Amino acid sequence: MLVKKTPPFSVRMSQLFWILSFAVGGFTAIYFFVIRQEQLPLISELVREVAEGRSDETYDTAADIVFWIVFGVMVGVLLVQITLLVSFMSRRPHVRWWQLATLGLQLILLLLSTEWVALGERRESLLLLLAAQAGLVILALLFSTLPKAIAWSARQHDIRRGHEGVVGTGDL
Repeated sequence: MLVKKTPPFSVRMSQLFWILSFAVGGFTAIYFFVIRQEQLPLISELVREVAEGRSDETYDTAADIVFWIVFGVMVGVLLVQITLLVSFMSRRPHVRWWQLATLGLQLILLLLSTEWVALGERRESLLLLLAAQAGLVILALLFSTLPKAIAWSARQHDIRRGHEGVVGTGDL
């Protein structure tokens, strides 16, 4: 008989840190979108420094492209991480490696953001939010690799032997 047991503490803590990272990541994406009008001129100036002599429309378009790429990566990584958490909780094999890969993408995004989009007055707050999200993901991954969490995910199903709910199994 298949019996669903509650996951061990380490798995629940991993799940908690993942959910907290989703909250921080969602807030970061919304915050980044809200400060878009402040960031676009700064990104445009950064592009102007790289290639001078073009029209203002070109710089504005390039700034829009950079902004939307970074925003898309933020949202895309967040959606993939949500999907991977569901897979992890369903005990799919090798999910931790995919989760680790998303952490790598987050760290690359954090490093590139320092040069591309985290500019001006909002620089520190945006970098802090991106770093907090990555830190929560690191904690989630660490808890998911503790021995009880690994043993839990290695068992694809919880199996309990015997007859549950049968009263009086003796002879009549």
